[in-house]
Amino acid sequence: MFKLEQHPLRTALYDELHSRPFQVIPCPAKVTHFALLTTPEQKVAQFEHLCELHRLMGVPEPREDVRCYEKSFGNFRIRREQHMEFASYTFVNLSTTGEQDNPFSETGVTPLPPAWLDKLAGQVVAAFHLQLQHVTHPPEADISIIRPAFEGSRLVGSCPQNGSARVWGSFRLHSDGFGRFMVLNNSMSNSQLGRLTQRLMEIETYRLMSLLAVSLARDISPVLSDMDQQLARITQSLADRHHVDEKAILEELTDMAASIEAFRARSTFRFSATRAYHRLVLTRLEELREDEMSGHLTIREFMTRRLTPAVKTCESVAYRLEDLSRRVDRASDMMRTRVELSIQNQNQTLLTSMDKRSQVQLMMQHTVEGLSVVAISYYLVGLLKYLVDAIYDMGLTFDKSLVTGGMIPVVLFLVWFSVRRIHHHFMKLAEKKQDKL
Repeated sequence: MFKLEQHPLRTALYDELHSRPFQVIPCPAKVTHFALLTTPEQKVAQFEHLCELHRLMGVPEPREDVRCYEKSFGNFRIRREQHMEFASYTFVNLSTTGEQDNPFSETGVTPLPPAWLDKLAGQVVAAFHLQLQHVTHPPEADISIIRPAFEGSRLVGSCPQNGSARVWGSFRLHSDGFGRFMVLNNSMSNSQLGRLTQRLMEIETYRLMSLLAVSLARDISPVLSDMDQQLARITQSLADRHHVDEKAILEELTDMAASIEAFRARSTFRFSATRAYHRLVLTRLEELREDEMSGHLTIREFMTRRLTPAVKTCESVAYRLEDLSRRVDRASDMMRTRVELSIQNQNQTLLTSMDKRSQVQLMMQHTVEGLSVVAISYYLVGLLKYLVDAIYDMGLTFDKSLVTGGMIPVVLFLVWFSVRRIHHHFMKLAEKKQDKL
């Protein structure tokens, strides 16, 4: 339409807001929702299994695996959504059959082919049924009518969307291994009911996903307490200036740092995901706009009372990990500084000892130089004596003893002068080399 250069992600940015549209669900309906932790390989297997369902139902298979896929098979609808670490399945059964006294006798997965659900890849985290019904009785009669469907469990209920519907749930697993929710529609349209159902499914799914980190936090917390006491003992011994084994303490601190990093590697993603899921739960609860029903906790009150402390526990353990890591680093720095000071003192002592040895060697060298001058002079005088004898034998008359004695001081001076010159020459070479360094 225009010639301006377009960003390669422009279309994807527009499509992102429409990637997971709200469902339109008529009332009555039976809905079952699953959330399964999946690996990339399991997501591929799930898509192949979804294609198998289409073949069993006699409809064309999907061409490609997309993030949100929805397909209707008459009065039965399936919706699959892919998230970062899990995949969710929503089965909507629009059949009006079922026992009135037992609303959950027929569920969203009832129309599925036998054994298809059992072969679905992944680990189930959330699995619950929702029954959507038209309200046929006043609010006061809800408990006596609904409680048997929840097997006598204590109920949590509210009136979302300014009283347009009533929602009941127990947030427990029932005898069939599923959770249960009952939505009594008063005046909501199909679109409004679909949005309400979607929010309830997201609240329950994100609630369970956020609690995955609680077990990990409880496992890590006692170990962190032991490490905290161990670190306090080490730092106190350093503060008291007691004699300590630096090598052993450094090994202790290194082992602690390695353990902390291992815990952080295990927990960082899980704790971050918990915070993100918790924020999503709070956002969905605000969107419900609940009104309280007399004598019962609302879903928001129940969540903030039970879920928030669990999330705070995970945040506390994450903070303790970071704090302990910083403290171990500081203690390690102190120990390394202490070791470096000890090494510097040892080096200073060694240099002092080497300086004394150098002085002794220098004195010995001077002594040896004096002796070497005498020895060299002695041999030179001996050689010159042979020369004097040869000259005397040639007929030249002189006093050999006097000439030999006169050569001695001259030879001594020349040898001493030569040795000094050589010594100064090497000293200058050493000074030049030191200046270059």
